[in-house]
Amino acid sequence: MNKNTVLAWATGIMIIMGILIIGLAIYKYDDVAGWGFAAVGIGFFANAWVFNALKGRM
Repeated sequence: MNKNTVLAWATGIMIIMGILIIGLAIYKYDDVAGWGFAAVGIGFFANAWVFNALKGRM
């Protein structure tokens, strides 16, 4: 596996984890903790976006 393949896998895993964490925020934690889970899920999406942007540039 080269660098681009590793970054593609990392992007996919981060997107899946972001969806799972936001799903936890919606369905399990409907109080204040849900806002924290949602913020972390959005952070996972931001990291996935950065990894995707780095593909081909490293």
